[in-house]
Amino acid sequence: MQAAILEERKEQIHRIGDAPCEIACDKDSLAGAVSQRACVFCGSRVVLYPIADALHLVHGPIGCAVYTWDIRGALSFGPELHRLSFSTDLQVRDIIFGGEKKLRGALIELIARHSPKAAFVYSTCIVGIIGDDLEAVCREVEAETGIPVIPVQSEGFKGNKRAGYQAACKAMFRLVGTGDTGTISPHSINILGDFNLAGEIWLVRDYFRRMGIEVVANITGDGRVDDIRRCHGAALNVVQCSGSTMDLARMMEEKYGIPSVRVSYFGIEDMADSLYRVADHFRDPLIMARTRELVRSEIEAVMPELTRYREALAGRKAAVYVGGAFKAFSLVKAFRLLGMQVAMVGSQTGTREDYQELAGICDPGTIIVDDANPLELTSFLEEKSVDIFVGGVKERPIAYKLGVGFCDHNHERKIAMAGFAGMLNFAREVHSSVLSPVWRFVPRRHAPAQQGEVRS
Repeated sequence: MQAAILEERKEQIHRIGDAPCEIACDKDSLAGAVSQRACVFCGSRVVLYPIADALHLVHGPIGCAVYTWDIRGALSFGPELHRLSFSTDLQVRDIIFGGEKKLRGALIELIARHSPKAAFVYSTCIVGIIGDDLEAVCREVEAETGIPVIPVQSEGFKGNKRAGYQAACKAMFRLVGTGDTGTISPHSINILGDFNLAGEIWLVRDYFRRMGIEVVANITGDGRVDDIRRCHGAALNVVQCSGSTMDLARMMEEKYGIPSVRVSYFGIEDMADSLYRVADHFRDPLIMARTRELVRSEIEAVMPELTRYREALAGRKAAVYVGGAFKAFSLVKAFRLLGMQVAMVGSQTGTREDYQELAGICDPGTIIVDDANPLELTSFLEEKSVDIFVGGVKERPIAYKLGVGFCDHNHERKIAMAGFAGMLNFAREVHSSVLSPVWRFVPRRHAPAQQGEVRS
């Protein structure tokens, strides 16, 4: 039986086959509403937070800093200043008389103590209401300390998570173009939109190294301020998770003439296509030859085991709800490679074009949903009797309460799922979750038969 849908939500939910896909999306986050999507402030934090040698100071109540503390789980090969959470901890008195003096004092103290390469100061809802002049305070502290002190205009009520991405890109762009580019290779790229969950950006950087391509800057996983300052010297921007950093790529193209390509590092098909697209850009026969050899050797290494997982998982059903719709495309393809059907797919920040593209690659009857809430997700998982739900930390309890397998594909995962080896990790996790013996002991409407176990 189909789940009942509230009238005001019907425009953000589509069933493939009913009509052409026209989904209302990119709506402002509604204060007080329970949604899986976060606010503007949170959107800015998830993008900027992985810059590891910068100071990140939240100007607002302590709850905002707590909510976004270590939110990405982004790993760093060196400094880990980003793992600390700093807040001006605005109180009632500060709200009445203003928090600029407190902000200035916090910046001076923290910069002296930690010697960061730059400082980002995040504005929260209450700061937007009381009118503290972040720009003036940051300019004053920058002159006194000699490091970039950058305000991030990310008041939570200003829009939605996508608006937070835009605020983060505008803040980063103030660094771009301030560093020396003299030693950068003509065969060079910036990696945008990968946040180095479980060390994935190191894996991707190694692929590009093997192709003969220099990576100038990681933006922002395992990011460094000095690399971002010189990233305008790269020949190409390679944009993963396009919703979060595509605005920065557009700014760099407009000012510095750097072209960009959208890529995905998840799944065999998309990973190989991404490497070939980058190789195509440079039109170098040696780079292309190295790329072909890399793809061939990596696929040969993982396909035998992937084939065994496909035999065990064929016919199972999955649901997907992730932050960006671009990631959802790759997940649909990855499940298809495993012989599984995606019965529901949604995102927090997808555009109308994203959802139309999703409708084109999904099967008839698949539910597409924008900015869902927990009740909707629960209803759709029950209606479709899925075997596994792919989401983030906020979706995990929904799956477990329903007795459905869960795969964390968002901020907190500890296993790399990017690249060719990452696809094998994903298949292993899906297999172990779907066919876990635990489902014999929990209530579930359609528990999976315990067959198809794969032994390495």
